[in-house]
Amino acid sequence: MLRVFHVLPLSVAALGALACSSTPEPTIDPSNPCPPGQWCASAAPTTPATTVPTTTTPTAPAGTAATPIPPVAAVAATPILQGMGTTEAPGMKADGGPFAGQFQEGQSLEQDITISAGKCYTVVGIGIGVQELDIQLVSQPAAALPPVVLAQDSTTGAAATLGGKASGCWKNPLPVGGPGKVILKATKGAGIAAAQVFSK
Repeated sequence: MLRVFHVLPLSVAALGALACSSTPEPTIDPSNPCPPGQWCASAAPTTPATTVPTTTTPTAPAGTAATPIPPVAAVAATPILQGMGTTEAPGMKADGGPFAGQFQEGQSLEQDITISAGKCYTVVGIGIGVQELDIQLVSQPAAALPPVVLAQDSTTGAAATLGGKASGCWKNPLPVGGPGKVILKATKGAGIAAAQVFSK
């Protein structure tokens, strides 16, 4: 004989009452917030966070000077400067010796020169570690007066040329000479930079 069982639908309220009445509400112990026999995230052992050191290029305060170094200390740059002079300053002679410095990003190095009447000038520079090297030629008639920028390089990268072959050397338009400066600046990056002035 086949027996048929009828399942009576339970109301939502009845289900809720059944769920509440079947298990008593656990009590929370303030000293142990986890119910007995259960694992809680708060009870898991914690591992102290470790910081990963990051490497950044040191940036010098604005207007600070690079540390001058003997040109012989930048021997790796000397052959490059000579090659740049042959290419960018053909027929010109070195005006004084090369000069070099140890730079942090943003630092500048100044080299005094005498700007002669009617002469034409080219300055080449190279950075080792410096990613963007900039060159300016300025006039400094008196220490108390601000320098006047006469020319600056338009090149980008670690090699910089002011008054090179493409644009022609910078010529002093005045009939008289005077004191001036070549300013090297490590606009981006840090390391050694060296430069050489040529004239004719």
